Amino acid sequence: MNLEEAIRGRRSIGMVKPDEVDQALIEKLLEAAVYAPNHHMTEPWRFYVLQGNGRAILGHAYADIAGEFLDEPFSEVNIEALKKHYNKAFRAPVIIVAVSEATDSPKVDRREEIAAVHAAVQNLLLQAHALGLGAVWRTGAPAYHPFMKNAFKLKDEHDIVGFIYVGHPVQLPTVRTPASFASKTVWLNEED
Repeated sequence: MNLEEAIRGRRSIGMVKPDEVDQALIEKLLEAAVYAPNHHMTEPWRFYVLQGNGRAILGHAYADIAGEFLDEPFSEVNIEALKKHYNKAFRAPVIIVAVSEATDSPKVDRREEIAAVHAAVQNLLLQAHALGLGAVWRTGAPAYHPFMKNAFKLKDEHDIVGFIYVGHPVQLPTVRTPASFASKTVWLNEED
């Protein structure tokens, strides 16, 4: 698979088999991630690989966040709802938590560190596709909640940029045709 095929063919695949993913494949994903561009060569990415019971860390954080404002968290209905949030962490055999650990250098803008980790995640997703794995990058309010930072013992200046669910795909992704680049591009020229 060449680069253009990887870029055009990659899709978010949320439905994966429960089968384990070989450690060597996970390492290839992480190896691709660390080749992302980053300003000042800070390499701000950190990855937490959750497998097996390790996924419970994420599950408990999901449930704690969902239960934060429940009046009666131990009612039968709410217990079932919290179980559903907990089980989100078990939708794939591997979840990679991508974190931006901002440097304390005054020369480095925290936004650039987060952008670098976004680029690392894209490398990881492209590598997953090239290896025939299914992957989806999940974010949302729980990713940015203080309970989630606490679950992974992160500092205030660290940012979770997403949860990448990885596994063997249940089915091949559908073809996607995005809007043309021309409809999203403004060409500027000094001569105009």
